[in-house]
Amino acid sequence: MPGRYAMECYLGGAAAARAGDEMSGPALLLAGPALTGSASSGSSLLAGIMIAAAVGGPLFGVLLDRSGRPGRLLAAALALYAVALTAILLGLGRLPFALTVLLAVGAGLLGPALSGGWTSQLPRVAPPLALPRANALDAMTFSLAALVGPALAGIVAGAAGAPAAVAASIALIGLALPAAWALPAPPRPAPVPPPATSVVADLAAGLRAIARNRPLARATATSVVSCVGQGTLLTCCPLLGAAVLGGADRGALLLSATAGSALVANAVLARRPSPPRPDTVLLGAVLLLVLAPLLAATGHPVALIAAVLLAGAAEGPQLTALFAVRHREAPERLRGQVFTTGASLKITGFAVGAGFAGPLATWSLPGALVAAGGCEALAAVVFVCLPDDTEDIVPDVPPGAV
Repeated sequence: MPGRYAMECYLGGAAAARAGDEMSGPALLLAGPALTGSASSGSSLLAGIMIAAAVGGPLFGVLLDRSGRPGRLLAAALALYAVALTAILLGLGRLPFALTVLLAVGAGLLGPALSGGWTSQLPRVAPPLALPRANALDAMTFSLAALVGPALAGIVAGAAGAPAAVAASIALIGLALPAAWALPAPPRPAPVPPPATSVVADLAAGLRAIARNRPLARATATSVVSCVGQGTLLTCCPLLGAAVLGGADRGALLLSATAGSALVANAVLARRPSPPRPDTVLLGAVLLLVLAPLLAATGHPVALIAAVLLAGAAEGPQLTALFAVRHREAPERLRGQVFTTGASLKITGFAVGAGFAGPLATWSLPGALVAAGGCEALAAVVFVCLPDDTEDIVPDVPPGAV
């Protein structure tokens, strides 16, 4: 049965796994050049992980939904992710670099397990009445990981070298294994026969569950387009640090300020006895995110600080609201797919934003920031204009029905 200990165990495991994941990216960016001598090796490894994560979510979601003990499957995915990172670390400078990139791709396929896969299990830990607060606390683990992970990577790399930073990220992911293994199993009223449908059919059913449920489709499309803008803004942070604050390294401080602001915003949201409707929060967050990059584009230090704090205050509740919509609308038998597919789509949107922001910011930093604001405005348009007559082929599940 859900209980206080179970919720604490869930949050502790989620925070450790996600902090390890957030730490692994910067650590690989540092370890790649240090161990291979190639300046581009770290970014190649990170790109391999991100691209594969965008692909692996739906398939992992199918396996999660088919599993009688999804917590154990999640623990296995975390273990394999840690093993892949270990293989990358040991292979850098020893194996052909192309092989280490393939290992990064393999690790990335399991990335959605740390985000959507874990969050999909939350209703099995939190009782229905406590789910809104638990949802906000779960979203806070993402902000905490984004705040702690990169900073910890820099501290460990500076003190013991870049390989030690990768090893520390692996250790954090390993700390999450017991919490994942202990996650409650879904209720089974009778022995479950083998699935009558193929994996491909289940994949199609998961995509239909998102596309044909209007609130779910609207929240997913809005968050993906918004992630394009967020990826653009993040890519501009080092350039903003150099242009406005006097050093590119101060761009990392901007990212930490954003994560800290998101953490505070979700903490406030979690304390509210009756939180607002998640759909309303989702739209309000996107509208705030329109303003943040436009403030940053002014090039004034005070405006820049205000911009990153505003971005964090919007991104934190936006993630909480997105999770709430998914928990409310996802059919139980497709819950894992809805969450992991949504995570994959968000990663894709973020990668697209980061990809086009690089050359655009080189040409014009204010232009890139205006483009980021334009992406957020487009996300608001998507939210408002999604057709009202979308057919809900997949029936909704009442909140807390697990």
